Amino acid sequence: MLEHIVGQRSSLTGLLLPLGDRTLLLPNVAIAELVGQRQLSCEQGALDWHMGWLDWRQQRLPLIGFEAACGGHTPCGERARIVVLNALGDTGLRYLALLLQGIPRSCKLDSQLNYVDVPLAELELAAVQVAEQVVRVPDLAALERLVRDAQL
Repeated sequence: MLEHIVGQRSSLTGLLLPLGDRTLLLPNVAIAELVGQRQLSCEQGALDWHMGWLDWRQQRLPLIGFEAACGGHTPCGERARIVVLNALGDTGLRYLALLLQGIPRSCKLDSQLNYVDVPLAELELAAVQVAEQVVRVPDLAALERLVRDAQL
């Protein structure tokens, strides 16, 4: 996904999204809004990755713990933040809410992404080097299908 978008331009602005055990990389266009919600209560649902609900712009969005969706554990602490992602559109969903573990940072990406050969989780498309950090590119289409199939 990133390579296709970056390939059309000489550079692209992306966002580094800090999670508990990894950092995700998405282009700015994938982000609908960063939610500055201070009092966050995570509710563990029947599904490990469903962390509760977010009422956002008169919509109720499932709050997703990406680490748990990949088979790990999603922490919910004082540094937790939420990012609302634009859905890709093939599932009927319009937005997804993702639980973060810190404040996202902006980064510039050029047309030459440096891929890194590391084991990937089921919901990750690739790992790339951004400055000194290895970050993961999430599979947003698969994440949408996960939420749709759960019928929350």
